[in-house]
Order: sequence, then C-alpha cells, then structure tokens
Amino acid sequence: MRRVLVSLCAVVAAVTTGCAGGGDGGDVRPRQDPRPRPPALTWQQELRVADAQQRLTGQCMNRQGFTYREDRGLTLRESRPVRYVQDDVAWARAYGYGGRIEAKSLRVHERNPNGTYRRSLSPSRRAAFDTALDGGAGARMLTASLPGGGQTRKRVGGCTEEAERALYGDPAEWYRTGKVATGLNALYGEELMKDRHLTAAVRAWSRCMKKAGLPHEDPGAAREAVRTDTARLGAARADEAFAAERRTAVADATCARETSLRAVATARETYYLDRLRDRFGEDVDTYRHLGRRAYDRAVRIVPERG
Repeated sequence: MRRVLVSLCAVVAAVTTGCAGGGDGGDVRPRQDPRPRPPALTWQQELRVADAQQRLTGQCMNRQGFTYREDRGLTLRESRPVRYVQDDVAWARAYGYGGRIEAKSLRVHERNPNGTYRRSLSPSRRAAFDTALDGGAGARMLTASLPGGGQTRKRVGGCTEEAERALYGDPAEWYRTGKVATGLNALYGEELMKDRHLTAAVRAWSRCMKKAGLPHEDPGAAREAVRTDTARLGAARADEAFAAERRTAVADATCARETSLRAVATARETYYLDRLRDRFGEDVDTYRHLGRRAYDRAVRIVPERG
C-alpha cells in the first residue's frame, strides 16, 4: 500500500495543484487564498506544447544544415497518460493499461531517426550536431532546488534553448519553477499515504474488484499482476495476455467510478497542496503562467494530434 500511494502523489497533482481546499470537519482547513490561480495545462495541451517544441527545434536544426525529425508516433488518444486512478472505461476497453502502446512507443524510440542520423555523421559533424542541438559540452547548466531538498541540473543551449525561449520566454525560470511545482509531493507524501479518506476509498475499490473476481489490494497491485502475467505468457500468447489486461483494466476503471476514487484522491491531494500555498504558491503560479503562454504560442505552430 505504501509504494502504491506514493505513486498517487505524482499522478493526481497535475490536475489538483492550486485547487480549492478538500478538508472536512476532521481536518484543519488551510487558509483560503483569494487570489485567482491559473489552471494547469491538460495533458492534451502539454502534448501540443511538446510537439511545438519539436517543430521549433527541427526548424532551427534545419537552418544549421542538419536533419531533425519530429516524433509523433502515437495518436492523441494513444498518448493519454494512464494515471493511478484510471476511470475511463471506454479507453480501458480499447487499450487496457496501455501495455501495447508502451511497446509501440518503445519501438519508435529504438528506431529514433535522429539517433540514426547522428551516428551516420563524421566525428566532427557529430560534435557540430550536438552543439547545434543543445550547446554541446560547453553549454551552460541550469540549477533548480527541489522542495524536498537537494538540487537538479540541466544543460541548456543551442536549438533546444531557442525553442524553449520561443515558447516559455525564460528557460531558466521555466525549469526552476517546474521543479518546484512537480516536486511538492515530496513534502506531503507520507501524510497522504496515511490519509483515512483515501485509504477508505482504496479499500472500497478493492472490495469492488474482489466482487468482479479480481482480488487486488489497490490499483497498483492490479497493474503489477497484469505485468507479471504478460511476462509469463510471453510473445506466443500475447493476444491472451492483452485480453486479460483489458479485463482487469475495465474492472479497475469501473470500480474507480463506482467508488468515486478519483474524486476522493483529488480532494485529499488538494487539501495537502493547499497547505503549501504560502511557501510555494508564487512559483506554482509562475510555472502555470509560463505553461499557458507556451500553449498559446504552440497552437499557432502545430495542430493537435489526430
């Protein structure tokens, strides 16, 4: 249970950070902030921004005499993230937990034409390619402090920096605030794991799954069982494994709906995030403002995936 609930922190934060409080009579409510909060990007919007960044990077590389191909191997529907609380029954019926999508994505990355192209270059041209793409070995390093302690670094330069600057304005500020906004779960994960509302909802989900003939403790355990079964059956019985994956995923999504697991998880994470508003709210808002700016620019650069 502990391992699975830790993963929940990163899963629902994308849609809950900065929302209204989710406490009840048994909680000390965080102080309500009257300031308007910019909404987080949806996963569809994030994907479009990423596609726009690829487009801008490719255009920059082409201007410098290099070939650069965009990766749009998955459709929009295939690109849908599978979160801890998966309650889209129709998607589960079609894709299960996305096992075949992951395999398709892996094949696309293994055949990455940019990597193949880079390896075909002479040593001197390869070094020039690297410098053009991200500044090469001499690129400057961005540093960001993590909410839970420690720092992380990223090299930035070349066409990658040019694309980020065109979308976000300031790559350093985007990087710094992004590490804050996406790292807040380190500060409340232990409390969320023990939250009585969430654990009660997970137990209700588990009882629902047991009635469906799938006795799993939590959604993470269900997915781990599917992965184990898929590996055991192997390639020769891949269709059988996928059918079993879809059955489990559909039951998972159905039980999540019947027990309102997503609503409970969203409310509880919102409650813990709101308690951090005074310390990190400004950085989260900046991150979201920059993301909104990038999306507004992205819609003029690339269409949404089909």
